[in-house]
Amino acid sequence: MPLEDNPQHLAVGVSRREVWSWAMFDFANSGYTTVVITAIFNAYFVAVVASNQEWGTFAWTAALAVSYALIILTAPALGAYADAYAAKKRLLFITTIGCIVFTAMLSFVGPGDLWLAVVLIILANFFFGSGENLIAAFLPEIARSNALGKVSGWGWSLGYIGGLVSLGCSLAYVTWAQEQGKQADQFVPVTMLITAALFAVSSIPTFLYLKERAVPQQHLIGRSVVREAFARLGDTLNHVRDYRDLGRFLACLVFYQAGIQAVITLAAIYAQQVMGFNTGDTMLLVLVVNITAAVGAFAFGSLQDRLGHILTIALTLVGWIIMVLVAWMADSRAIFWLAANIAGLCLGASQSAGRALVGYFSPASRHAEFFGLWGLAVKLSSILGPVTYGLVSWISRGDHRLAMLITGSYFIIGLMILMSVDIQRGRRAALQSESISGK
Repeated sequence: MPLEDNPQHLAVGVSRREVWSWAMFDFANSGYTTVVITAIFNAYFVAVVASNQEWGTFAWTAALAVSYALIILTAPALGAYADAYAAKKRLLFITTIGCIVFTAMLSFVGPGDLWLAVVLIILANFFFGSGENLIAAFLPEIARSNALGKVSGWGWSLGYIGGLVSLGCSLAYVTWAQEQGKQADQFVPVTMLITAALFAVSSIPTFLYLKERAVPQQHLIGRSVVREAFARLGDTLNHVRDYRDLGRFLACLVFYQAGIQAVITLAAIYAQQVMGFNTGDTMLLVLVVNITAAVGAFAFGSLQDRLGHILTIALTLVGWIIMVLVAWMADSRAIFWLAANIAGLCLGASQSAGRALVGYFSPASRHAEFFGLWGLAVKLSSILGPVTYGLVSWISRGDHRLAMLITGSYFIIGLMILMSVDIQRGRRAALQSESISGK
């Protein structure tokens, strides 16, 4: 259906099919985060690969930290290059293939294969995170500025459905395998192949229908591709005072995402180590939480454009703080299930709202570059939160409740920084920058 049927949401020239194909990438890559990072492979890494050693949780978070550090080093320059050469879609294809291949190779990891697991998770997660930045940079091109929250919410909600599909297929196989008497080292590797295959198939619409609307920009004479990308990034950083509200929000993002990333990467470990869940229990929990996350992303995506970006994010951060306290105090499975579903609602809402606000603060000519900075902030938080949790659990000899409580303090810091962000001033800075560059 043509764009003009829904002009209040989509940018001029954008069809419903194209928006669906963009959102389908969220559907496709969410299987990786749900199965590998959140529900199955992380717990498998600690319990089977690391043999339940006290350092197992820290080793898992350290491996992820290395991958995120690599993304931090490359994301801004990659975004600047994508803007300069109109290469977002081409680079997205490369990162997608990389994540699929290394996810499939995780099927070779068995008991004691620590270094193989570490190397493969670093590579798979690097390609996943780089692709996440690139697909986000298409958002301001396909949605109107007053509907960024709604369209972003469509993507996140469809993404959680994708996570449900991958996890549901994996759960069906694991249930069958357990009935056959198979052990984790026999059925977990197969779930990696299922996840990789679904990622590959589900991402096809994105590469068929999503358009690269950017045009190559005037290049800096006498500079190599890499030097030009860093030169463009340096120009943004030199003028960062013109985007001070973007800078403040990125700082806010680092802290509240630190808490979110700790929950995402350690949920299954917490459920098994503290609440006594087995693999099937954990997968069912994450499956249900994905449903509440999809509801949260869709509902808050619509509310965000009405309530405003700042209020929406503030509400979700309050929800996260409540979730941490409930999980910390949980002494029964029922209370922990309540905490997990509060996390689901807040997860979908806060992820979608953060991406939309970055798009609202971004000049049109620097979408990929600014989303590279967004990716840098998220990946920095992905080091800070999980490593904090891993260190606390290691130092405290496995006190996961203490680790959860300390990690939750990041939501309070993020909320405090958020209060200093001026939404209208940030938007004016983006529009002023674009009017100057267009002269």
